[in-house]
Amino acid sequence: MTREKINMNENWTFYGPKGTPETINLPHTWNAVDGQDGGNDYWRGTCTYETTFPMPEFDPDTQTVYLEFQGVNASADVELNGTAVIHHDGGYSTFRAEVAGLLQAENHMTVRVDNSVNDRVYPQKADFTFYGGIYRDVTLLVVNKHHFDLDFFGGPGLRITPALDGTSGKIRVESWTNVENPAVEVTLTDAVGTTVASGQGTDVTLDIPNVHLWDGVKDPYLYTATLRLVENGTAVDQISSRFGVRTFRVDPKEGFFLNGRPYPLHGVSRHQDRKGLGNALTRAHHDEDMDLIREIGANTIRLAHYQHDQYFYDLCDQYGMIVWAEIPYISEHMPNGRDNTISQMKELIIQNYNHPSIVTWGLSNEITISTKDKADMLDNHRVLNDLCHSMDTTRPTTLACYAMCGPFNRSAHISDLVSWNLYLGWYVPGLFLNDLWISFFHLVYPKRCLGYSEYGCEGMPNLHSSKPRRGDHTEEYQAIYHEFMLKCFQRHPYMWSTHVWNMFDFAADARDQGGEPGMNHKGLVTFDRKTKKDSFYLYKAYWSEEPFVHLCGSRYTDRTEQTTTVKVYSNQSEVSLYANGKLVETKKGDRVFTFKVPLSGQMKLEARAGKCRDTILIRRVEQPNEAYKLKKGKSSSANWV
Repeated sequence: MTREKINMNENWTFYGPKGTPETINLPHTWNAVDGQDGGNDYWRGTCTYETTFPMPEFDPDTQTVYLEFQGVNASADVELNGTAVIHHDGGYSTFRAEVAGLLQAENHMTVRVDNSVNDRVYPQKADFTFYGGIYRDVTLLVVNKHHFDLDFFGGPGLRITPALDGTSGKIRVESWTNVENPAVEVTLTDAVGTTVASGQGTDVTLDIPNVHLWDGVKDPYLYTATLRLVENGTAVDQISSRFGVRTFRVDPKEGFFLNGRPYPLHGVSRHQDRKGLGNALTRAHHDEDMDLIREIGANTIRLAHYQHDQYFYDLCDQYGMIVWAEIPYISEHMPNGRDNTISQMKELIIQNYNHPSIVTWGLSNEITISTKDKADMLDNHRVLNDLCHSMDTTRPTTLACYAMCGPFNRSAHISDLVSWNLYLGWYVPGLFLNDLWISFFHLVYPKRCLGYSEYGCEGMPNLHSSKPRRGDHTEEYQAIYHEFMLKCFQRHPYMWSTHVWNMFDFAADARDQGGEPGMNHKGLVTFDRKTKKDSFYLYKAYWSEEPFVHLCGSRYTDRTEQTTTVKVYSNQSEVSLYANGKLVETKKGDRVFTFKVPLSGQMKLEARAGKCRDTILIRRVEQPNEAYKLKKGKSSSANWV
């Protein structure tokens, strides 16, 4: 009855851009270095992975074997013992192939992976690096010949659609098998494993009385559905999936509602890559990312700009995050890529339908930046929008527009919801423009749900100024920018969601800003996850209930002014600042506390709020520290385009 999963990550031979063989383990990318060093010259092309493995133990009369790839960027051609097995276009989703008939005592597998420039597989133009490689797990799956479906767009073979009827959960469980008249037993268990409902059939609706709702970050309660395919009284295959019961709606005047109550969505966007690793992440890396996102108190994540690892969606379910999931239909419409947008959307929905965290499917991102064939682009969007609605009647669609895509642009009115990527106050002067823009859109389209899918500001933890200004890339200006934006969103409570761009710095090999080529530095946390910028703590002050106090400027040690401005972020109502052990001032306030401190020699500052403490060292110097100033790079562009 039990499926056997055999991990295939160990001991591959990799033939890289130069054709030289090296022994590697998965996950792996060949762009972990050159995709992060700037120059827009990271190697894109076809590389080859090979491995040998013994035939797994299985009964060829009653069992079969599948190969499963969870992520190969961007196109893959798989051969087993010299025979072509499968071709797959799309670098972020799971795909499988049945291979039992090709297995021998000893087996040789070849995977040719291609991330080269083309006009048919997304993404091809965007502000992030398209790492090539087999960067997620590869598995051999031994399963009964009669089994739940494994051949439909990488899906799990079951679909769970919860609904709420009063206090009861109505749980529709659909399943698909390769058996003509299957006998399927369905069991629903609660979080401690107690059976709460059971039934039989491939399309059955079960009732959970007094259902425990999946209720966001405070109470992300999960049930489990277990399905058994039974023949002659014996289960020949079994699958399971966690699920949550929740309701939500989006109102253009009142924002997002979860389980009937207002639930303002405030959170972050996430890219999946890391310094020195690219997109080849372990579960420990995903866990660390989630821990940091939870620490600031976010309740929503935009998982940009592609399908993320199943494990991370599982974490979002487990911790109550509201998720925007999207495909990499981005920056430029390619007429030859229409089929690829459709196949990637089908994979996204089929593979992720059961996740209670996901509330919306994203059609595209900034698609009007360099699109020439606007009519074909709009038609592609209408096709995708209709496809989402036909595949999932429970979730709305959304998309992300950018600044030059105006409020009246037709592409902004195809999806059910819409958000904008706006960097007013960073790429263009005038933070106040954010208020004007939001108010204008809401005035013109009062029945349209509006959000911010991206907003942010570059911030380098090594760059500092006592007079921060737009464009200087200092940690201080980044903090000023986000202070304004958080207050701005409070003035517009009808927005359905806001997502900071970005939670983490990420690689964008075409960039050359901030004195570090190849990087986008808008993260609240550095690329290596080791430094939390001051802005991180600003968001923690707004969103987290964990008592804390944070003294800003810990990396801004050398200061020339006689009286320096010191900021403290805290979610406590009163903060006291001490200089060399003496009280400077005690202030009551709300999240941002500003103090003036006479500066002489080296000083130890300490902020106290209740039992919370934080200290920094600063000193007065005669000459400015030149290391704090932005050094001009080769590029004069304000961003990647």
